[in-house]
Amino acid sequence: MPVKRVSGVGRPGTAAVLASLLTLVGCGAGKDTGASPHNPPVSSTAPATSSKPTPKPGATATAVELPPLHAGFDYQIGGAYPPPAGVRIVSRDRAASPAPGLYNICYVNAFQAQPDERKQWPADLLLRDAHGKVVVDEDWGEALLDIRTPAKRKRVAARVNRWIDGCADKGFNAIEPDNYDSYTRSRHLLTADDATAFITLLSAHAHARHLAIGQKNTVELAELRARTGLDFAVAEECGEYDECGTYAKAFHDRVVVIEYTDSGLRKARSGFGGRLSIVRRDVSVSTPGSADYVRRTR
Repeated sequence: MPVKRVSGVGRPGTAAVLASLLTLVGCGAGKDTGASPHNPPVSSTAPATSSKPTPKPGATATAVELPPLHAGFDYQIGGAYPPPAGVRIVSRDRAASPAPGLYNICYVNAFQAQPDERKQWPADLLLRDAHGKVVVDEDWGEALLDIRTPAKRKRVAARVNRWIDGCADKGFNAIEPDNYDSYTRSRHLLTADDATAFITLLSAHAHARHLAIGQKNTVELAELRARTGLDFAVAEECGEYDECGTYAKAFHDRVVVIEYTDSGLRKARSGFGGRLSIVRRDVSVSTPGSADYVRRTR
């Protein structure tokens, strides 16, 4: 059973993070600022289409299928079950199988090592502080991965790419690499540039396997999607935190939203109910039959 994740809960204030990021990006002379969108704008009423991502230097563009706009969505990373009526998009853990006939997103914990997998990682690929102690995301007990150098990013990506290959081989349409925002929990050892450089490697591999790739949370990096090659967004609690508009603008409404409170669902639906794919789930992302199970769209 995978660790159930809600990486949006308890995040630092977006305004503060965004302010520091803008300073960081502004200091990166000569770097791509992500001013051009990765995909052209698409009408919110248009059906799902294939899109050819902008190729990176030395890469070949391949067609990927993007998630349908404003479609029924279910978030099942805590355990797979038959999707409710009206669902067209479902996200499941990489250990699960895709739902037949639907648009399937494959969840991968790409930036942190889950507790039961930590020993499978080489010791030097776990992020360590000046005293040699592994840096851990205390909310989930997960060691952060060390992506500070090009060589280490390449080695970490090689392992994550094997999981992406597994998603492709099973028939998923897209991947959802979680913990893009782990640099904000790294005690200043990782930077936004480290995160964007790493996810760009994952994007190139996903596209080579004909998979779309979604940005998980991390609203402060949404405008850099041209640099990173990300195709859509998976946004936890963007209604609750007033972030849905930023994702909608950056990804031309190709956004799937998970809210964990009734108030968050109301806010998301009030502003974007006719544009984005929105679902209310319980914070444990549990399965039907569990006492905690909640799934609503209204």
